[in-house]
Amino acid sequence: MLDFFYSTMQGGKSTALLQRRFNLTSIGKKVLVMTSSLDDRFGIGKVTSRMGPQCDAELFTRDTVFEMWPSLQGIDELMVDEAQFATPQQVHQIHKNLCVAHGLRVSCFGLRTDFKGQPFEGAAALLALADNLHEISTLCRCGAKATMNQRVDANGNPVRTGPVLEIGGDSRYRPVCPRCFY
Repeated sequence: MLDFFYSTMQGGKSTALLQRRFNLTSIGKKVLVMTSSLDDRFGIGKVTSRMGPQCDAELFTRDTVFEMWPSLQGIDELMVDEAQFATPQQVHQIHKNLCVAHGLRVSCFGLRTDFKGQPFEGAAALLALADNLHEISTLCRCGAKATMNQRVDANGNPVRTGPVLEIGGDSRYRPVCPRCFY
């Protein structure tokens, strides 16, 4: 079973992962957490909520091949944070090699779109293949539902150009509704 939990920046994706991990481990389930090597905001190999909780995680890169490794033997669920950074091939590997061939439950957490409103390739593949889609909603500053990620400069002004991959936190990105995005 492949689940994709998605939201905007500051939407609570890592918090949801950490809560799910806590719930599973509290009933004796074995969980492996992975995160992208690209995200170093709170330390490499960490999944951290802005609210404080965190856990250690194994790293995946664009070269990681998702198959049944020894570290997955006996695992009840694999959780992947920052899943938007996975390649489409990796999402297919997760779906085919882990979920279908071995019956492993995999929960991926990530963004749907970048700051230009374009889908991340990993998210697009997850939206196509996931057995279950879970939106984690958050609010724009205007009070409407936030569905977009807006990159901002040091003065809080929207940034519309630049490289897609720019890791940053609350000072660089904010969740916004489509009206505020455009």
